[in-house]
Amino acid sequence: MLLQVLGTAAGGGIPQWNCACPGCSGARAHCCRRRRHASLAVRTDEGRWYLVNATPDIGDQIEAHPALHPGPGPRQTPVAGVILTDAELDHTLGIWRLREAQGLEILATPPVRRALDERLRLSEVLTPYTGLTWRELECRGARPLDPACGLRISAVPVSAKRPRYAAGAPAHEAWVVALRLYDPAAGTSALYAPAVAEWSEELHRAAAEADCVLVDGTFWDDEEPRRTGISTRTATGMGHLPVDGPRGTAAVLATLSARCLYTHLNNTNPLVDPAAPQHKRLARLGVEVADDGMVIEL
Repeated sequence: MLLQVLGTAAGGGIPQWNCACPGCSGARAHCCRRRRHASLAVRTDEGRWYLVNATPDIGDQIEAHPALHPGPGPRQTPVAGVILTDAELDHTLGIWRLREAQGLEILATPPVRRALDERLRLSEVLTPYTGLTWRELECRGARPLDPACGLRISAVPVSAKRPRYAAGAPAHEAWVVALRLYDPAAGTSALYAPAVAEWSEELHRAAAEADCVLVDGTFWDDEEPRRTGISTRTATGMGHLPVDGPRGTAAVLATLSARCLYTHLNNTNPLVDPAAPQHKRLARLGVEVADDGMVIEL
């Protein structure tokens, strides 16, 4: 199994276009601190990749990685489809950028598909440009991701949080999911959970069985959104477990045998500064922070 990290930032990216916080200002001054929206590419076979979430940065993310470049045919692309962990704009706006595709496969849970089709009219808008093939992303039931390989995929519900544009939509446990990718040939698995509102027993089992875990690192502590003035809610109130503190995930990740990395960092998180002392605290726990462009082979 080969995973290509395409981005590691939360909504807005780093730097965010309208933000002058220390994290964004530091990224403007030091280009090595820039982070694109959180996304992952999964290779299912030689020359075939699925993108996990389609972010506003999708064009630049594809161009930054030669394995995702088109060819040898003039319109031949290795991008086989998109897997969605939720219906948030930061994870779906890039789908519209893929309208030039000769066909596009999208894997999503039922509430995510309904939100995109009924609220954002995705199928109605894109069908005149390209053919969309929808596949249900099932919870608690692994299925082959791609007929070309044995890689299997399943979803673990992590939150019933709906995007703002779908505030009136019915409640459902699978509004936000983590993805479990399993390679039966190698016997290895990875868990990708860029947004986690609750560390459930089911999520813990999936993390304990994984060889690599990439998990929500949006906020360092629960009070960060209120302390920095970006929200009147706490991190948990915004649907993100913090890294540190009584409800923090770092202590949980430290107990796992898997390689554990944080992704989906907000611009207010001190971890966006490579010199921040919080990195040493995580290192003592055996936990890492994912970087844009890193490759993980399992």
